[in-house]
Amino acid sequence: MVSTQYYKERAIKILNEWKKGSYAFGIGSLAKVGDFAQKAGKSTMLVVTGWGIEKWTEPVTENIIAFLEERDIDILGVIRGARANAPREDVYRIANQIGKKKPDSIVAVGGGSTIDAVKAASVLAILDSDDVEAYFGQGLVTERLNIEGKEIPPLIAVQTAASSGAHLTKYSNVTDPSTGQKKLIIDEAIVPRWAVFDYTTTIGAPYSITTDGALDGISHCLEVLYGATGRPFFNKALDIAEVGISLVVEDLPKTIDNPKDEEPRVALGLGTDLGGYAIMVGGTNYGHLFSFSLVNKLTHGRACALVNSYTTVFFAPTIEPQLKLIARIFKQAGYIDEDIERYRGRDLGIMVAQGMIKLLKKIKFPTTFDEVGVDDEDKKRILTAAKNPQLWSKLEQAPVSLIVKDSSGKVDKRQTEDNIDGYMGALLDAIRSGKFEKIKNMPQV
Repeated sequence: MVSTQYYKERAIKILNEWKKGSYAFGIGSLAKVGDFAQKAGKSTMLVVTGWGIEKWTEPVTENIIAFLEERDIDILGVIRGARANAPREDVYRIANQIGKKKPDSIVAVGGGSTIDAVKAASVLAILDSDDVEAYFGQGLVTERLNIEGKEIPPLIAVQTAASSGAHLTKYSNVTDPSTGQKKLIIDEAIVPRWAVFDYTTTIGAPYSITTDGALDGISHCLEVLYGATGRPFFNKALDIAEVGISLVVEDLPKTIDNPKDEEPRVALGLGTDLGGYAIMVGGTNYGHLFSFSLVNKLTHGRACALVNSYTTVFFAPTIEPQLKLIARIFKQAGYIDEDIERYRGRDLGIMVAQGMIKLLKKIKFPTTFDEVGVDDEDKKRILTAAKNPQLWSKLEQAPVSLIVKDSSGKVDKRQTEDNIDGYMGALLDAIRSGKFEKIKNMPQV
């Protein structure tokens, strides 16, 4: 049996090799905020989750302010970060403040929503733009920055939740509350220049934040790994996923049982950080796509975890090597009893999915959409979103492609939409009911 300590050491090595000094992580790393801000200039501005409302943010923020003042950094202001899912209004409010203050750097303190909001807000502020819609998609921020000859102010992302990996990545999720739809900016230009994560800031975090965040980290590793079939990053994805998923699967129950225990919190921090690395190597697929349309019913991590249990069966015939690895991880953790080597294809996928669902039940998560009230209107919204080319990166990054192209490489829109309605529609019916038999696997060419 491989120990948690072994995986922690591997995780630290992987993260250090990746970030090469631009990321300070682990116990006692918070002081590095001042060092990073000093490299950026003489002034900074803090954007803090729940500032002025949530008391838990105050000690962390006060420490950060002290570290900045020790290095003579002029703090131009401290403003409230974003609410859950980074609503557009919060992005515009933060952008307005950045535009007025014009700091040499920005320090974002919080979880994924605040960090994502600051990424998007920085874009709007520097490009004098009042509409984030123009930047949803891939590479559009870099394109505009190059045209205008501008650069985004350096962002120092101080993570406080083991979850999305937003402090390490090129993604910014922003939600339109009027439609309940989340959209995504994907761009290297918005990767934080520096990042800090002292895992002790997560000690005592509420059950929901701990569990949702941990399962978001698993989903990042899992979805990238599933989409790695036939890709040049397959072996790297395999390595990242083995370490990241093992740490979270083994230590999440320990963290729930002992919320103030430091060591499991470190394991979750490292595991979810590797989830952040995973989505810089490859991309997510259906778990994240469906979640974007369910902000009115489920938290992000919860939605992804639930969906991925069923996509495991849909993708199974094309991801057998990946499923063998995941099966071993869940078997070691006690969620699978069967002899893994006896199973293949769809049957292997069902066995792994059942192991995943056992974990969800153990931590008292829903295991079907029906349990949380996902209805026909939600299904329609998910399928409509899947037909939006702005979100097709999620289809392209799946190991089974629903996108149909003609001989010239042009997308056949009608056939693609038929595939979405047929195969994805059946998958949604399975997730709603909990019945794997409703899932229709695509024919293998």
